[in-house]
Amino acid sequence: QVQLVESGGGLVQPGGSLRLSCAASGVVFRNYAMGWYRQPPGKQRELVAEITAGAVRNYAGSVEGRFTISRDNARNTVYLQMNSLKPEDTAVYYCNANGQRGNYWGQGTLVTVSS
Repeated sequence: QVQLVESGGGLVQPGGSLRLSCAASGVVFRNYAMGWYRQPPGKQRELVAEITAGAVRNYAGSVEGRFTISRDNARNTVYLQMNSLKPEDTAVYYCNANGQRGNYWGQGTLVTVSS
């Protein structure tokens, strides 16, 4: 059974930082591309950042230079370091695992950027 469990969301002031974590189980983690997506209130889900099995990174233009995705294959965990947060970063953030054996989602973690 595949599980992706996100953590690290919460309330932060504009300009602040958060680090999201996603722990995976039930998959051969190193073989999967991992991604972070977000869904702002009333909007569609969108890609934030992704990292391939070979550690190639890709970012949405709106977060380039502020967010960093990384993975620790020994811990089966992917991270999203978010700096210089803005109110428009407010969303539910979802972890995604994409590989030959399937595409999987976590349950999401809420990030609220507000003063």
